[in-house]
Amino acid sequence: MNEDDFSDDSSPCFAHHLVGGHPVDPQTALDVSRFRKSERQRLYAMRKDMPLDARHAAAEKISAQLDLEIKNFSGAAIAVYWPIRGELDLRNWMKKAAGKGATIALPVVVEKDSPVAFHQWEPECRMVPGYWKIPVPAEERPVTPDVVIVPLLGVDRERYRLGNGGGYYDRTLASLSPRPLTIGVGQSFSKMATIFPMPWDIPMDRIVLGNETESEIC
Repeated sequence: MNEDDFSDDSSPCFAHHLVGGHPVDPQTALDVSRFRKSERQRLYAMRKDMPLDARHAAAEKISAQLDLEIKNFSGAAIAVYWPIRGELDLRNWMKKAAGKGATIALPVVVEKDSPVAFHQWEPECRMVPGYWKIPVPAEERPVTPDVVIVPLLGVDRERYRLGNGGGYYDRTLASLSPRPLTIGVGQSFSKMATIFPMPWDIPMDRIVLGNETESEIC
């Protein structure tokens, strides 16, 4: 479910707002959508204002925490992400993980509003523009991940994440069986009391947060 599906001119009939068999009241969905939009704008601004050296320091500290979380890299299939819009840049960590024997993959949108695929990435592989012009591996080598590292804007005490609003990760995680270990990564200012989770939201298994002075697992 894409949060953009709920707008001020949504139909009063919510029979079409069924997610996993759960009816969603349109006014509730609209209120939550408005709240999340406001929080995204706030958190985007905070992330944009963060100095580049502070972002690099945060990425290094979170990389160290990911090493503790995953431990055994040899033979593991790990989906990460290509950083956009000020997301933490874990590409150095991806290279190191690949050097330890892990198979690294990146998410690839193959169809709008559908689960993403994961294609293998290697440090020197050729990249091409994908959906939204985000770089993806040129060669399509599908990977079924054991671990999915998910970027987040916000996260609440129940480990529900606030993402970009497209719903791609939730759809993808719901489609994977067995479910991979999911680790959400973001800045310490990402913590929220609640994102007001909806029926289609899927909580993370682990959360790793950090900035230039702290890194923690919630």
